[in-house]
Amino acid sequence: MNVKISEITKELELVGEDGFFKVKDKYGTDEREGVKKLIFKYENRYEKLKDERARVKSLQAYELSYPDYRYICGIDEVGRGPLAGPVIACAVILPKDCEILYINDSKQLSEKKREVLYDEIMEKAISVGIGSASHACIDEINILQATYEAMRGAINKLGLVPELLLNDAVTIPEVVIPQVPIIKGDAKSISIAAASIVAKVTRDRLMVEYDTVFPGYGFASNKGYGSADHIKALKELGPSPIHRASFIKNFI
Repeated sequence: MNVKISEITKELELVGEDGFFKVKDKYGTDEREGVKKLIFKYENRYEKLKDERARVKSLQAYELSYPDYRYICGIDEVGRGPLAGPVIACAVILPKDCEILYINDSKQLSEKKREVLYDEIMEKAISVGIGSASHACIDEINILQATYEAMRGAINKLGLVPELLLNDAVTIPEVVIPQVPIIKGDAKSISIAAASIVAKVTRDRLMVEYDTVFPGYGFASNKGYGSADHIKALKELGPSPIHRASFIKNFI
């Protein structure tokens, strides 16, 4: 008597990836189309999972290329371009063997996926530091110097001193720790990708809070970037207390 397809489905879910091939062999001679499609579905799922693990492994290449360093820190920032709000930097130290599936440059991920990965990064990281530079600081010393200030702050907020910094494209002044700037590092290094996600989620949450304090500019949706609606509101309402004066000269 043939086993019901619903029962085979339950069995596949129960055994998971490790037991899949045993179940596949068990029902390999079943000629029912429903069973064939079910086996193909799970086989495809685990093949994609294998590919994803290989992709994540490739993101660990920079970290693994420095075997003598235990604490390697990825650094990235978010918020250079907005008209309002701070620039936020993040420093993340992950275990050398850390696997975080679907991690990527934060710009390549949906908001929902970033939130899920944020929780996983915070759970698995050895240490995470967040630094920021306010709109006033940006106006005073310019966005590049403010970004460096935020990055130094993130390093200082770590619970330990990293032995090596992997930075997204920049070399941070006034830092004595060895640094490796990596062009498009948030797409090449798992540590930098993790930092980009944590920085993005942190800043986005902050801008949502600012939207309740300074309504009318759409900060919850535009996160301070110069969308058409934001610029229109800026012209109608004038600047809020968190707008960057050096960024909005052409709009007021």
